[in-house]
Amino acid sequence: MRRLLKTFLQKPELAAALLLVLLVVLFQWQSNGVFLSQANLRGVLGLLPEMALVAVGVTLLMICGEFDLSVGSVFALMPMSMAVLMTQGWPFLPAMAAGLLVCALIGLLNGWVTIRFAIPSFIVTLGMLFMARSLTVVISGGFPPRLDMARIPEEIFIGFVGPGGILRASFLWFLGIAILVSLLLSRTNFGNWVRATGGFLPAAQAMGIPTARVKIACFMICSILAGFAGMIQVLRVGSPLPSMGEGLELAAVAAAVIGGTALTGGIGSILGGVIGATLIRVIDNGLVLSRVDSNWFKFAIGALTILAVVGNAWLRKRGRAMKVEG
Repeated sequence: MRRLLKTFLQKPELAAALLLVLLVVLFQWQSNGVFLSQANLRGVLGLLPEMALVAVGVTLLMICGEFDLSVGSVFALMPMSMAVLMTQGWPFLPAMAAGLLVCALIGLLNGWVTIRFAIPSFIVTLGMLFMARSLTVVISGGFPPRLDMARIPEEIFIGFVGPGGILRASFLWFLGIAILVSLLLSRTNFGNWVRATGGFLPAAQAMGIPTARVKIACFMICSILAGFAGMIQVLRVGSPLPSMGEGLELAAVAAAVIGGTALTGGIGSILGGVIGATLIRVIDNGLVLSRVDSNWFKFAIGALTILAVVGNAWLRKRGRAMKVEG
């Protein structure tokens, strides 16, 4: 029992999961049973992938010891690029591939500048946030293009699936990608390199780990996932907007932190990031159903983020200090 408690204390994503369960019970009670109804869950789970995919990429990058504040702008730039190309006659798949390539190039640039000039990634990606957002507005020409949905296999990305149509196909994409990235982090040498690079860079370099390539790869994965999530949202609403994704970068960082990812790198899990993103979506929906003023939403997320950092540090300290006999 003591060993189990020690394991629990050293895995803060479990604490986040417990909080998620408590909030679900609370909102179910406050909403008189509406929160867990099929109609409401359909809405919550339908919107979750768009933020959770970004949180998965940001979590991976934070474990590697870096930040990306440009994901909100990339979230808007990718689908805008895809839509503009489609209005010029490009088929959907080549346009999507080109949009994802733009995301990969942005991630590559973020990583290269950060490493080549030894600049904090916070600063580099803050600059890219403004550059990518401006580029989104410029290529839209001031008149956001409307997608020809007849040319898009939307059932593959956003169609309702499952019993009662409770899930969108986007949820299956998110689930598959989250599992894939989680396995990449936990079952491969690359995952070990990511944790070592974020945990203590000089030691990782002394071990011969290609830390520069590892960081650049994480930057690229982060940007690609942000762009893919933006495309899913645009397919759902039917048209890209230059303002899409504003503030999303901070919500993604909050999700990672709430799920137990350390700001200093080396510690965290993809599951934790997913739980953090789910918590944010649950709070957003639950406050509305409970008829609480929506202006309290950001206050709740901010307070939860601060409490998560303090609580996770305390839990890790207690877990390391706990002695297990045998």
